[in-house]
Amino acid sequence: MTIEIRKVTVLGTGVLGSQIAFQTAFSGFDVTAYDISDDALAAAGDRITKLAATYRDEVPAAADGKADKSAAGIALTTDLAAAVADADLVIEAIPEVLAIKQETYQRLGEFAPERTIFATNSSTLLPSDIKDFTGRPDKFLALHFANLVWKYNTAEVMGTSDTDPEVYQAVVDFAAAIGMVPIELHKEKAGYVLNSLLVPLLNAAMALSAGGYAEPEAVDKTWRIGTGAPVGPFQILDIIGLTTPYNILANSGEDGQQLAAWLKANYIDKGKLGIASGEGFYRYSA
Repeated sequence: MTIEIRKVTVLGTGVLGSQIAFQTAFSGFDVTAYDISDDALAAAGDRITKLAATYRDEVPAAADGKADKSAAGIALTTDLAAAVADADLVIEAIPEVLAIKQETYQRLGEFAPERTIFATNSSTLLPSDIKDFTGRPDKFLALHFANLVWKYNTAEVMGTSDTDPEVYQAVVDFAAAIGMVPIELHKEKAGYVLNSLLVPLLNAAMALSAGGYAEPEAVDKTWRIGTGAPVGPFQILDIIGLTTPYNILANSGEDGQQLAAWLKANYIDKGKLGIASGEGFYRYSA
């Protein structure tokens, strides 16, 4: 059986969802992006416009109007049934809250054709915690992207014990077709490879500042000088956006919840959400 993926729907048009949609359209696929409200889609339109400008500046292949054409070709909708009616692949990039994902997949399973493959971009949740809500566990797996997909172009592919090997391979091939480097995991691991390494670093950095040991700037400076890394953990958090780490921490153990409360009170409640809002741990010019 040959599985062909041409029509792709991305659920969720936040920072990473918009990037996934744009990169997929830029690679020649038919893309629809779904979100829950007109306001969310208006914000997505702004993100996609900015991504077109970024690609023109940073991606050599974006010459001759390709970036603008890719942006214009992404269909935006708040109608979930219409968004997935003819999809070969649905990539879910909604908030990192298990109950929200489970409820979304129950609805998605009712609307999508039987052939449609479902892939979660969840950062830390196991696909096994979601698969029974999809109605098609054999066609469900995880496909995880790193933020700034045109630059940090990994795509981690992780199935469950129920995932059809041909579906798994089709998603690996799709990842390569949109310019990603597929990273194949042999069994489930919360956090995959990237976040199994990254999340403990980010949490340790936040614990240092929340505990009053060092300011974010000092933590980042130490990491950059000591390891030669181009950016520090708080700079990474600003790139990711603070909402995703907050959701992860708020749904973890007591230590994580304490960090979540610190993050919320000192940053999120003040509108400091990261680069996308103009300020997080650092301030950014327009």
